[in-house]
Amino acid sequence: MSLILNAELTAVALPYLALAQEIKATLRDATVTVPPRIVQALAGGGSLFVMPAADARIAITKLITFIPDNPARSLPTIQGDIVVFDVRNGQRIAILDGPTVTARRTAAVSLLAAQLLAPNVDGPLLIVGAGVQGRSHLEAFSAGLPIEEVWIASRSRSSADALVAHAHTLGLRARRVDDADAALASCPLVVTTTPAQEVVMRAMPRADAFVAAVGAFTPRMLEWDAAVCRRFAADATIVVDTRDADHEAGDLLQAGLDVRLMPTLADVLDDVCWAAHPQRRDSGPVLFKSCGWGGWDLAAVRCVTAA
Repeated sequence: MSLILNAELTAVALPYLALAQEIKATLRDATVTVPPRIVQALAGGGSLFVMPAADARIAITKLITFIPDNPARSLPTIQGDIVVFDVRNGQRIAILDGPTVTARRTAAVSLLAAQLLAPNVDGPLLIVGAGVQGRSHLEAFSAGLPIEEVWIASRSRSSADALVAHAHTLGLRARRVDDADAALASCPLVVTTTPAQEVVMRAMPRADAFVAAVGAFTPRMLEWDAAVCRRFAADATIVVDTRDADHEAGDLLQAGLDVRLMPTLADVLDDVCWAAHPQRRDSGPVLFKSCGWGGWDLAAVRCVTAA
């Protein structure tokens, strides 16, 4: 009998701190295999993602759709499921809610990157984009970093106000800001989680900033201005989540940067590799570019099925 978890139960099974630690363990597990994901373009501008992964114990396939204009239909942008199999006998053992896993594992990856790389973790935290990913990143950073204040910027004032209200329930001081670029001067922690259909960030973050750029996860998408990305490459540190970013990191690719030269989160966890990496800077801001990887979903499943 398969374990079938709806969105609420999937969320309960994936606390952010435990998930961040499982992501770290997954990166260090030599039995993990993750082939390149399949991204099938759909009529109307959407995409179908097929993302398999396996370790010595379980195999998964994540099957989700991404339809950027679904909010106009009052439908979620991401829909789908993760199917889990027992490697030993091939039996299906679980089905998890795909959008919930996507939201929580993406935020947990950003949290892990911030824990490892952020020069200043005290905040305020600026979140640009007040949708599902904005909410999950607010929750994850609140759970894993000593922040007390968050600023929210969004094209939709009602969405920003709703996320401000949610921040208050987490015990944080929070407010809406209308100019995200201007807010960069006050916020050492920055997360951009917009629909990434156009540039929304045109200013350079402060010298002690950590930026998690999450919204653009295909070559066609972007949130950050190309000139800012090039300044990061010249004067700051850019870390990508995995080598899949080499062909998926829209912000960086559209800026004409060679993503293949940039360190990954796995490189950061390798003390020898990270200490000697030619792209590492000893000072200045850090840009963490997140594109997504089936291994993050595998880590989430490992959390759920560990018992």
